[in-house]
Parts: sequence; C-alpha cells; structure tokens
Amino acid sequence: MLNKNTICLWYDGTALDAAKFYAETFPDSTVDAIHRAPGDYPSGKEGDVLTVEFKVMGIPCLGLNGGAAFKHNEAFSFQVATDDQAETDRLWNAIVQNGGQESACGWCKDKWGLSWQITPRALIAAVTDSDHAAAKRAFEAMMTMSKIDIAAIETARRG
Repeated sequence: MLNKNTICLWYDGTALDAAKFYAETFPDSTVDAIHRAPGDYPSGKEGDVLTVEFKVMGIPCLGLNGGAAFKHNEAFSFQVATDDQAETDRLWNAIVQNGGQESACGWCKDKWGLSWQITPRALIAAVTDSDHAAAKRAFEAMMTMSKIDIAAIETARRG
C-alpha cells in the first residue's frame, strides 16, 4: 500500500464483491489487489480474502473482511457529484437495484450498508444560491425527495 491515507471499509466477507461492483459502476474505479489471509483469523480461514485494495472514483480504499462485528452507517458516506439527470439516475439505480435501499435527499445505501449521496451539481448550486428565497425553495423541494429530480429542483429554485 503506497498511499499515505486510505479509507478502510469493513465487510463481513464481501469486500471483493463490493470492490468489483464499485469498479463496474463508478468511473475511475478499480480493483487493484486482493490479499489472502496467511493464517486463520476470527472471521475466516487461511487463504480467504482478507483485504482488497481498490479505488472508488480515484479514492484509495481498503476493504477488510473483518466479520460481522461492525456495520456501516450514515456517519460515513461517499458523496458523488453528478452532472445531469441521466448520470444521477444511472448511479442511483445501480446502487438501489443491486440490493440497496433508498433514503432521503439523494442518499441511498448499497447492499453492503455503505451510504452514498448521489448529488447533482445543480442541487448544490440551487441550495447555495445567493438568493436566499430561491435557495430555500430548492432546499424544501429536496427535502421531499429520495432520488434527486433536477428539473423539480430547478422549478422550485425559479419559484
């Protein structure tokens, strides 16, 4: 591992499956190395996949098959800035339709419990608009959504 800082994500034996899904779904994502356990450990046996080095949109990650002791939660999420509705739909649907679940305001979870914010750049522009009333309308529209609908956000922004 050559990176100075790498995100370590804990999995219950499914790190390789998750890394492969991310590599297939997100641009600039790869599975870089698979390391097998040199001996038995509490949640596995010698030869099992212990860690997987991968990148998600260029961010170095290490998937650790540590067992069932810890679960992902919303305190950590990947925020993915999308350029249009087609990209928003593609990424959202890939996550949700692959065993994941919808949440609110552009958030969803993949089937491994990892949280994702699929966030159109248009949403960020709308809720940070210097016109406070426009930003508030866009924000209130977002609060009613699961997957972000850019057209609805823009309509709310315009009033």
